[in-house]
Amino acid sequence: MEKIFQKFDKKEIRNIAILVLTYVFITILIKGGFLNRQYTSLLVPIAVNIMLAVSLNLVTGFLGELSLGHACFMSIGAYSSAIFTVNTNLPAILQFIIALALGGIMAAIFGFLIGVPVLRLRGDYLAIVTLGFGEIIKSILIAMSGITNGAKGLSKIPLYSNYKNYTVVYIIMAITVLMIANLVKSRDGRAICAVRDNDIATESIGIKVSAYKIKAFVISAFFAGIAGVLYAHNVGIIKPTTFDYNQSIEILVIVVLGGMGSIQGSIIAAIILTILPELLRGADNYRMLLYSIALILIMVFNHSKIKEGLIENRTLSKLFQKKGGVENGTS
Repeated sequence: MEKIFQKFDKKEIRNIAILVLTYVFITILIKGGFLNRQYTSLLVPIAVNIMLAVSLNLVTGFLGELSLGHACFMSIGAYSSAIFTVNTNLPAILQFIIALALGGIMAAIFGFLIGVPVLRLRGDYLAIVTLGFGEIIKSILIAMSGITNGAKGLSKIPLYSNYKNYTVVYIIMAITVLMIANLVKSRDGRAICAVRDNDIATESIGIKVSAYKIKAFVISAFFAGIAGVLYAHNVGIIKPTTFDYNQSIEILVIVVLGGMGSIQGSIIAAIILTILPELLRGADNYRMLLYSIALILIMVFNHSKIKEGLIENRTLSKLFQKKGGVENGTS
């Protein structure tokens, strides 16, 4: 497999600069007291949702396969790290590093085991089967009560949720985004996008379609597992029901609203859809109604001529698309 890390070009340097400036801006807001505790607590969930959305976009947007089991890999990462950290007594830094690696690797292994049979399917059939596997994993976690504590879930998971540790979370999130963006623009990424566009033609020119499908699926599962680790150590308690099909649908909604095959769109949508419920918390009686209306408006805008006109005028081009066809796999 071609190396994911390529020689940095101007666009990649720009992306890194944006990530650094964003972190500096958030730090200034926190140090200056402009963000209260309520919104500071959303920083890690935002980073987790960005990782989940960007990793799912690799399969759904760039590979063109609809997966409804992304929360399954998130749960595998979360439970792997939780079981390890609860039952070991290592220095915090070493424990966290091992937990990250363990969560990602376990999720990738399950991604391979699930991907080999299910990626022979397409469309609605693939969506249904991945949804089914997600429910199977949830049932297994409930049944293995001796290890996972069953439906009650695991508690007393070491917390890494204060601001100091957010720096680590942000770095992990930034690395995830940069690696997937670099993968998409690489030769492997172009092959993945070619599979999405026409798998028969891609196979005819000597590209192993099944191999690239599995690669994309495993990489996506790996980063979902990493996101699960960060989630588990942010909340301190996890239950199998947390990672049901509703969670998978929520991740898919972020990807769809941000734009299939758009990394920037996934990031923006993840931020908006993480903050929006908190903004509507004061309107308890109308919260879900307002949330639904907001989703509809975002969806309408995302497919409107207004957005297309703004992009043509380059007003929002840096947010919604990338020059040179990087995000549609044409470069």
